[in-house]
Amino acid sequence: MAGGFHFKQVLTEQGWMHDVSIQIDDNGHIESLVQDANSSAYPVFKNPVIPGMPNLHSHSFQYAMAGLSEIRKNPVDSFWSWREMMYYFALNVSPEDLQAITAKLYMDLLKGGYTEIAEFHYLHNDMDGSYYACPQELSASIIHAAERTGLNLTHLPVFYAHANFGGLAPEDAQKRFINSRDQYVLLLEELKKQHPSHNLGIAPHSLRAVTEDEMTWLMELRSSLVPDCPVHIHIAEQTKEVQDSIAYSGMRSVAALMNQAPVDEKWCLIHATHLDDSEVKAIAKSGATAGLCPLTESNLGDGIFRGTDFMNAGGHFGIGSDSNICTEAMQELRTLEYSQRLERRQRNVFCSDAYPNNGTNLWVNAAKGGARACGREIGRIAVGARADFVEISYDRDGIMAAVSPEAVLDFHIFSGQQAEIRDVYVAGNRVIEAGRHPLEDSINSAYIFALQRLAQKL
Repeated sequence: MAGGFHFKQVLTEQGWMHDVSIQIDDNGHIESLVQDANSSAYPVFKNPVIPGMPNLHSHSFQYAMAGLSEIRKNPVDSFWSWREMMYYFALNVSPEDLQAITAKLYMDLLKGGYTEIAEFHYLHNDMDGSYYACPQELSASIIHAAERTGLNLTHLPVFYAHANFGGLAPEDAQKRFINSRDQYVLLLEELKKQHPSHNLGIAPHSLRAVTEDEMTWLMELRSSLVPDCPVHIHIAEQTKEVQDSIAYSGMRSVAALMNQAPVDEKWCLIHATHLDDSEVKAIAKSGATAGLCPLTESNLGDGIFRGTDFMNAGGHFGIGSDSNICTEAMQELRTLEYSQRLERRQRNVFCSDAYPNNGTNLWVNAAKGGARACGREIGRIAVGARADFVEISYDRDGIMAAVSPEAVLDFHIFSGQQAEIRDVYVAGNRVIEAGRHPLEDSINSAYIFALQRLAQKL
């Protein structure tokens, strides 16, 4: 779409600016950005505008199980007991269910300020574990949901082969996740051929699920089939994983990964919660993005990321909704900041000289990190970037009367008030208007129908 917009207040790479016009090219990217009096008579945004937030980690089907695993079933409940409920949903979701759940999730993520999704997709097989005739059957459900809602997609088909370190045979509950090497190649080839407009990456599930030999093969496959694509992996989320890694190889999880793979700025290390000093420095030095999912990590009792140490080492981070118990980017950022405050017993931890306002610094850096993780020109309002942006409210005559223009994001993230996101644009196209999606009613109806079907099996 060609055209343009005029922003009375906008968050750019130079910080907050006023009276800015952008022109958008036919591909939905910003081709010019100038401060002027709107000489081109573009549509005007009177409320503040911020870059759309990339969401760097999601398992969309888990959205349907939010709130269903909050019953203690063990004396010490943990990620591992939560995983049993997750397996139930994974074993029972049909392609139609997955599309309905994902469309509802993606619509709500747009409302929450996200404009790109990196879908870490490991549901590949039929309910009995057999391969679909069409290897991308379930990936297509994700892709169709993204196209229907307007949320841009970075699709990350997961290679998952084992239950634990050393090539341990997979469990029966994991049968929908498992791919052979040949089947995984076929999946990537079909996705490239059938859906060429979507960003495609690869995702070794974890060091638990992928052997050293398989990791080497995946890197060779990437070079030949999807060169320079994003690579995402779960790493060091649980202390048990770190302990199992040490027991198997003598190395902690991140150290073992660095020993196995050429980790660089194209990589996103999801969670990276349990790190020693050398691992903090190694991730930062590699240029990889730490993929933080603060609300899911809190919900699962994972632990607290070493945020201050990582940022002081020059690291990059982004945020993801992961299990999708929350669809609002601002809540993820608030939880991230508060976790660091609790850990360090001080306030305003994620600030910088460039952005002394906590909310602004969090949003800018998370958006940049999410863009790195997706390998896209997104997450910023600048020439060359895709025109993804979010309009947020600024009630100067009401509840925000004491809020300065520079503190708008501080208020929305930390005030305890419901953040009001008004319009959302992806590639210059409006996908949310005044907080509502144009297909909201039909998306909600399909989602409820899918939940009702799944509930019959609970």
